[in-house]
Amino acid sequence: MPTITIAEIEARTTDALVRHGAADWVAAEVARAVGRAEATGNVICGLYYLESYCQQLASGRVKGDVEPVVTRPRPGAVRVDARFGFAQTAFARALPEALEAARDCGTASLAVGHAHTCTSLGYFTEQLAQAGLIAIGFTNASPIVAPPGGKARVIGTNPIACSVPDGKGGIAMQFDFSTSAVALGKITMAKAAGEKIPLGWAVDAEGNPTTDPAAALGGALVSAGGHKGWGFGLMAEILAAGMTGGVNSVDVKPLKAPEGPPHDLGQFYLMIDPALSPDFAARFTRLAEAVAADEGARLPGARVRGKDSAEVPEPLWNLVLGLCGQN
Repeated sequence: MPTITIAEIEARTTDALVRHGAADWVAAEVARAVGRAEATGNVICGLYYLESYCQQLASGRVKGDVEPVVTRPRPGAVRVDARFGFAQTAFARALPEALEAARDCGTASLAVGHAHTCTSLGYFTEQLAQAGLIAIGFTNASPIVAPPGGKARVIGTNPIACSVPDGKGGIAMQFDFSTSAVALGKITMAKAAGEKIPLGWAVDAEGNPTTDPAAALGGALVSAGGHKGWGFGLMAEILAAGMTGGVNSVDVKPLKAPEGPPHDLGQFYLMIDPALSPDFAARFTRLAEAVAADEGARLPGARVRGKDSAEVPEPLWNLVLGLCGQN
């Protein structure tokens, strides 16, 4: 398996996206997100998505040359219309206004509407935390999760991401998780590898728990923690669709299909300036010390720094080079 530098991954990703119709600045923003995913081992949100991006650029399912429209309807509320372009570019254009709103008001929200899938939600909350804000993000996706006791696909994996700043331009704590028991990509990867999945991840078309990834893909995922995860998934749905203009999960078509209507998804972010409380740093330090005192325990995301290279399966890297027109 070849080891590729993150710089090379970003460069080739940019080349591929431009070749399939993305503007230079759009391609660079999306490539930065792909590179960060690969650097942190989040392979599902990295190069794994590049072929889909290119196919959907070529078909027009995602717009690669639009300029997002940023507005601030209230002092503590920022909205950005992605205009059926990439979520990464919409967020990048809205970020300065969102930071200003949060610092002005102490708390603020950022609603991203009419966007392509954002893939890694933590990629965005991480940027807010690096700018000194506590950040919580929500998004939805194509329907794949059934209600507890049910079998119909009603909501997506509907991730929630939270990032906490360390006060030095870094991340003190971060977690990014699907409210389903597992991300859909893990089931597709298990199917491709001919492996079974654990009980508790999914049900088949009849609503029965299954260890067969093919049956799971024909059925539905279940929520993490049963009714508890279901509640979090519903809140992510309400905020990501209801507060952004994006569609409900039940109206989202398969995310990686080459053709079809735009994803039209939303992402919703809450931002809090920790400077509102003079006690924030001391309380967080006390918490972190208590965790560190327990041997083997750690705060989530505290050790994620990102590598400068990543191992990429040879068939995938050859595909990337092909998308660039290099083979």
